[in-house]
Amino acid sequence: MLHVNARAIIERETASGKEILLQTRDKPHEGGTSLELPGGRVEEFESLLDAVKREVLEETGLKITSIEGASSKVNARTADTDVECLQPFAAYQTTKGPVDSMGVYFLCRAEGDLLTHGHDTLNPHWVTVDQLAAWMQQQPERFSWIDRAGLLFYLKQGRIY
Repeated sequence: MLHVNARAIIERETASGKEILLQTRDKPHEGGTSLELPGGRVEEFESLLDAVKREVLEETGLKITSIEGASSKVNARTADTDVECLQPFAAYQTTKGPVDSMGVYFLCRAEGDLLTHGHDTLNPHWVTVDQLAAWMQQQPERFSWIDRAGLLFYLKQGRIY
């Protein structure tokens, strides 16, 4: 079974520089906890944009206020079909691993109060991009296997990694 996911890289600017939101994965049946980005499975016939907004709200309590690439969206509709096409930040596919999945990452901005725990997640918190880059170089295993490539891609786009 192929799983389709929508994941968020939520950014904010602070006096310390650019930060992104990470959370702790809370799925003990999957072998413990690791840091991850908010996001998850797209439900049947759910749009990618709706899925990423829903997942972020469920897991972090934040409401997405902007999604880079959302304005590129077009829909092709007929009486019995609707196909959405848009430009995400990045796309991924697992080519080996415990779950066969593919999905997209969106660069987002959000607002609201962070939850202490959400749907299968704990402790959403902000991390500077510099700290993220250091952790990815020194301890990449602290991140969920599904998000390592997405985080590396993000850092590469910012010419940090």
